[in-house]
Amino acid sequence: MSPTPMIEVENLTKRYSGRAAVRDLTFTVQRGEIVGFLGQNGAGKTTTMRMLSCFMPASSGTARVAGFDVFTQADEVRRRIGYMPEGNPLHLDLRVREYLKFRARLKGLSVARSRERVDTVTEQCGLSDVAGKVIGTLSGGYRQRVGLADALVHEPELIILDEPTKNLDAHLTRAVRQLIKEVSKDRTVFISSHLLPEVELTCTRVIIIHEGCIRESGTLDELQRKMSAGQQIIAELAAPVEDLREAWEHMAEVEHFDISAAAGEFHRCALTPRAGLDLRPQIFELAKSRGWSLRELTRTRHSLEDIFVHVTRRDPDEN
Repeated sequence: MSPTPMIEVENLTKRYSGRAAVRDLTFTVQRGEIVGFLGQNGAGKTTTMRMLSCFMPASSGTARVAGFDVFTQADEVRRRIGYMPEGNPLHLDLRVREYLKFRARLKGLSVARSRERVDTVTEQCGLSDVAGKVIGTLSGGYRQRVGLADALVHEPELIILDEPTKNLDAHLTRAVRQLIKEVSKDRTVFISSHLLPEVELTCTRVIIIHEGCIRESGTLDELQRKMSAGQQIIAELAAPVEDLREAWEHMAEVEHFDISAAAGEFHRCALTPRAGLDLRPQIFELAKSRGWSLRELTRTRHSLEDIFVHVTRRDPDEN
């Protein structure tokens, strides 16, 4: 039998005063995945994460973590998750080590085990040099590390991170990203972020939510294939423009083309294939048979930002 998925959500809905913040969410996260949960402000990301973390009840639907129902078996779920909420609330008047020991005891660890785990996560999260300092005196980057150490201290199977790099500069964002990669080697990570390049570098799969509903999900390659109809093939060839135009006009797989001058004898050809076909093998063989020098032959790829904008843009007919 295949292992139980880490997260199973079915028809999950949350309403506030009759308004649905999330509607009929259904998705699965397998063990060992790093899944990015993407959406605009107000899309329902934080609401969903709070329900999965047992901080908020649902209006309807079901959600399970490691096979346990988050509403009827909340204690079992809490033992298996480490949750770092948006804003990373900390006790700013406590010292780092003192705070982590306090949190470990709250999460059910014995005195001896909490001391051992605090030593481990302090080193793992790069906090050894500031372990004796008051949290309120630390920089934003170190506070994020403390929040992550808090989420890890009880050795959870699942880590839920809500905007873990929010308000951090580029250097600190990179450091936190690397830390997330390191701690994800033996656990599942479910992460929301507004920094799409960070998600692209960190996550193995993404789920895109818009106005409370899931619009798309899959690996980046899967989402690329879904948008492949808009992809172009770029070829730089040393050939007369008339010959190139004739070649593309007679190639049935080319729906549209554009030719512009490049350096020297080369011309840059932007080809839009029909039905997302990959024309590169045909172009290579054509250049070889005609004796044309080929300097570039690439297929454009949509960034995660392109995919996100495409998926979440409003219908122009809507008000």
